[in-house]
Amino acid sequence: MKMNGMIMAVVLAGLAVVAGAQEAARVQLKIELPKPQFTGTPKDIRSPNLEPARGGKPRPPVDVPAGADKVLSRDCKVTSSDPEPIIGELEYITDGDKEHDAATYVELGPGTQWVQVDLGAEKEIHAACVWHYHGEARVYRDVICQISNDPDFIDGVVAVFNNDHDNSSELGEGKEKEYVEDHYGRPFAVNAVKGRYVRFYSRGNTSNEMNHYTEVEIYGR
Repeated sequence: MKMNGMIMAVVLAGLAVVAGAQEAARVQLKIELPKPQFTGTPKDIRSPNLEPARGGKPRPPVDVPAGADKVLSRDCKVTSSDPEPIIGELEYITDGDKEHDAATYVELGPGTQWVQVDLGAEKEIHAACVWHYHGEARVYRDVICQISNDPDFIDGVVAVFNNDHDNSSELGEGKEKEYVEDHYGRPFAVNAVKGRYVRFYSRGNTSNEMNHYTEVEIYGR
């Protein structure tokens, strides 16, 4: 009986080691990028919260656990605070086409607006990437990403990205930096937050008051 107990302890310890190794195994998120649309020095964009210029270099890679790098959002239903976009159709936002042209992006009205992706069921989310408008260098204000199982985003809301440094959209003060749009999009890690709905906010940009989305990708299990 004592020997059986020792064997069981060894087996459990082995399983714990395997589980720990699987959790520790991480892979670099590979994002399929559209073609770059502008080159050279961007126009003078001023912001008290702007990240340092990257000089055209890619953003630092995002690492996710092995097996958590699947695109969950492809062709998922999209709704918006502006249900009738000025340009484009909401379905463009998850159709996989990230190229910059008039047939790929959506324009929403001014002010704080959001688009919401319905993953169809609760998923474990490990990363996301958003492309607003990468036909020229510009900065979109108050870029916020939230996850919830509540389609109305009243209960159980988790903010996973927020660069609204002055709380001008009244969704909480964010710590991330504003950034210049380019074809790399803005990828960011998500710490295994579970939810069915993913909502992205913005509040105009440095070129005009409108809000634009070319593509959103959500990655996980």
